[in-house]
Amino acid sequence: MALDRRGFLKFIGGATAGILATPVVWKTLDDVSIWSQNWSWIPRNIDGANSYVPTVSKLCPSGVGVRVRLVDGRPVRVLPNNDHPLGGGLSSIAAAEVQLLYSPSRMKRPLKRTADGAYVGITWEEAETMLVEGLKKAKGGDKLAVVSGDETGTINELFTALAAEMGSKSCFLMPGEAQPAAKAWELMGGEGQVGYDIEKSDYVLAIGANVLETWGPVIRNRHAFRVGRPHGEAPAVRFAYAGPVQNNTASTADVWLAIRPGTEAVLALGLANLLIKAGAASPAADFAEFRALAARFTPEQVAAQTGVDAKRLAAVAQELAKAKRPLVIAGSEFGQGGGAAPVLAGLALNSLLGSMNREGGVRALPYARKVVPAAMDRKALLQNDLVAWLGKVASGKAAAPQAVVFYEANPVYALPQADAVKATLAKVPFKVAFTSFLDETAMACDLVLPVPMGLERFDDVDTPYGCGQVVYALAVPALAPLVDARPAGDVVIGIAKKLGADLGVAAFADALKAKAEARGASFTEPSATNAHVSGAVLPVNGIALRPDVLSKAIDVKAPAFPVALAPVAKLNVGTSMTATPPFNTKTVRRWEIQGKELYVMMNGATAAKLGLRKHDRIELSNPAGKFTVRVNVFEGVMNDTVAVPAGHGHTAFDEFSKGKGENVMRLLAAGAEPGTGLSVWTSAGVNIAKA
Repeated sequence: MALDRRGFLKFIGGATAGILATPVVWKTLDDVSIWSQNWSWIPRNIDGANSYVPTVSKLCPSGVGVRVRLVDGRPVRVLPNNDHPLGGGLSSIAAAEVQLLYSPSRMKRPLKRTADGAYVGITWEEAETMLVEGLKKAKGGDKLAVVSGDETGTINELFTALAAEMGSKSCFLMPGEAQPAAKAWELMGGEGQVGYDIEKSDYVLAIGANVLETWGPVIRNRHAFRVGRPHGEAPAVRFAYAGPVQNNTASTADVWLAIRPGTEAVLALGLANLLIKAGAASPAADFAEFRALAARFTPEQVAAQTGVDAKRLAAVAQELAKAKRPLVIAGSEFGQGGGAAPVLAGLALNSLLGSMNREGGVRALPYARKVVPAAMDRKALLQNDLVAWLGKVASGKAAAPQAVVFYEANPVYALPQADAVKATLAKVPFKVAFTSFLDETAMACDLVLPVPMGLERFDDVDTPYGCGQVVYALAVPALAPLVDARPAGDVVIGIAKKLGADLGVAAFADALKAKAEARGASFTEPSATNAHVSGAVLPVNGIALRPDVLSKAIDVKAPAFPVALAPVAKLNVGTSMTATPPFNTKTVRRWEIQGKELYVMMNGATAAKLGLRKHDRIELSNPAGKFTVRVNVFEGVMNDTVAVPAGHGHTAFDEFSKGKGENVMRLLAAGAEPGTGLSVWTSAGVNIAKA
């Protein structure tokens, strides 16, 4: 049923009115729920009737569907929503969202930087005047840049439309898994967005892609894993993982292939060689050329380059060949920085296995049409390379813009060579951050504008990368904003008008209504999920395997450093949008951080080779940077590799994250992937010396 404007706006208006009419004294923050720690900023327990609001997390990168429990109209807990197409469990980040509403690092009012570098609170009227004046100087000639940390929201259309009205196409998403996949799929001649039908597969091989921790719709992936392996019964699906560290995905999988960082495409081509020898073929026009390329990657050659035993490689190839609905997923071990080549090689394996547009295989999902006329659509936005652009600005090959707008993005912390990113952005005369937290990027801006958190606003999630089907979900507020925050979409629409631009929508609610309609969704009244699922797929015809591209990208050179670097990401310690929630500090283990010192992991053979023992203090260094850490010996790490926990080393946020450990991004330097030109930073190395 089509979504009529009156019905949608009635739903939004009714929900908002109900929230605002709730008899809550919002300033009495110490009169809400109690948690296990009695921090001064934690509200107290209350009594009252229970109610539940179905929504979707905008804080967790998996976009997990949840239910928010309210007592007397006040949110006290986030619960799983097993009926939601992105549900079936709960991530540690989504679980902490109610607590984070009261975080001391939360933005409570607009701030501006003064001449002496301090921040002072200002009114929204003053903030919008400052924003208009700053943006006026950025009209014409790509003088405005936009960086968004929201990969799936319609909000991006408003920001990119504003940029377009000002003559700029410099709009970027924070790096993730979707960008290299989009590049690979485009090179192969595919249309739409790549999706993976994990739920209906009977054998999943993840190459690099940390599918149960940081890759794609993680909670949906975990739910599929759990459903396919009922307790006390023979598993209906087997999981295999290839990566340098026995992370959460590797430790849970049936098979772990320990490979050197950066050799994912080599492993995929070695498997392709074995499958082709066993009779597998692809309808691709360049299959003969691909077969010739794959033939170079014998089990012995793959073992030499990746470190995988030839017999174990052959065993996985046989399991793939025997499976009825095999699926191969390639990506990054820590959710960013991976190249297009591993994804391309993984998709080529799916073609050999007959898994293209098949149940339990790879699906080509249509993008939703854009609903803001001047906006950049999602496909075009994914083609823009933020790290490459910053590199050009840093080197002087591109002029620094006059203004940069950040939306829930923290590149000063989350990009490779984080220190250099901050220095590059210092060249920009005017920087503004729309954010819920006073993070590292906000601390580098001239103007900081608080936005409601996901539990306080209407928003949407449109088909997170990795989903095997189109999923459109509406985020519904569980309460009114607890601070002086305004929805970014409505602020952008108002600012555009003051700059003489009409974005074509009167309010953000209209854009959400139009996007829901574009996806065929109907949300005229609250439902158990506020989500819509579509089985629409695009045809996969004439796909090329692109051995010409792969042959350039897989030129694996001898490591420039004695030890390879392998970042290890876990959701419990936060994402690029938020640091470790206070609740989650209890989940950080002693062998990750003790006090303020970060622990890194290496196996016993590597430690002995370097003359190191557990707890030794060492310095990791390379041309990108250096820092001091301690050693933990863990056999779940590839030889000659050091595993470094990601998500630590913040210089902003709160007492629970600031100054705790080191930021591994300081040791990662981006380069251009041969054959594709995409920025990559997964293959790094370090020197190690006792400190």
